[in-house]
Amino acid sequence: MTKLRPPAARAAPNSRALVLCADDYALHPAVDEAVERLVHAGRLSATSCMATSPRWAEAAARLPALRPRLAVGLHFNLTEGHGGAHAVDPLGRVILRTYARRWSGASLRAAWRAQLDAFEQAVGTPPDFIDGHQHVHQLPRVRDALLAELQARYAPGEQPWVRSTAPAPGLWRQPKAAVIALLGGWTATRRWHRAGVATNPGFGGVYGFDAPDAAAYGAQMERWVPHLPEGGLLMCHPAADVVHGDAIGAQRPVEFAYLMSDAFGALLQRSGRHVHQGPAAPWA
Repeated sequence: MTKLRPPAARAAPNSRALVLCADDYALHPAVDEAVERLVHAGRLSATSCMATSPRWAEAAARLPALRPRLAVGLHFNLTEGHGGAHAVDPLGRVILRTYARRWSGASLRAAWRAQLDAFEQAVGTPPDFIDGHQHVHQLPRVRDALLAELQARYAPGEQPWVRSTAPAPGLWRQPKAAVIALLGGWTATRRWHRAGVATNPGFGGVYGFDAPDAAAYGAQMERWVPHLPEGGLLMCHPAADVVHGDAIGAQRPVEFAYLMSDAFGALLQRSGRHVHQGPAAPWA
């Protein structure tokens, strides 16, 4: 069994920061518990929040105690129905509708506005950053509606940064990472940069959610971490227990076990890396 350990040691001098972001906060209590424990262990930089979740207000109330060490973002959602509590389309249909220009800019802008409003009302501040559940934020029209809402809502220089899924150098050869990038990662990143929106420099954490145990997930980490530039972002999906009814629910505790383990600490040390903590991005 993978050993769980308490807070990680202080970052070594001259080590390079990586941003480790846990997606899907507020999806389930086990996800929220994993986020809290990882923050206190010094093993998490950020979490992206599902403001469409029926338990969002309850989960958001736990964030103020974490925010001195944690960046908190909006996980924009068009595909997770929360058991029927939120109207959605399957991911394939969302991709088809956006690429076929069958989704009006006005309706997408309204979705961005509603989810940002829900986030800000519960948290009391704008999000530190924005990303998307199943990366929908980067799709055609969705990304344009995001940019329009950012420009209308926040003053220049006060906009949240936005997750780029453009793979870190050396990681684009992984088929799933390449597909995500081709479906909008590269194009959206260029679009946001032209508009002056900050993004993370490099992205990793893409795999088939098929690691049978913590050691197998650690082998994925061994491939990702060396390729990340300073401040590069790794997404993860931890939970303290199996999330029943969730497509990746059995994989979540596998990720959590590794992220809390001695093995992850050793990888960071060998790689000369540390997990950045604090609301400000390391490249800001």
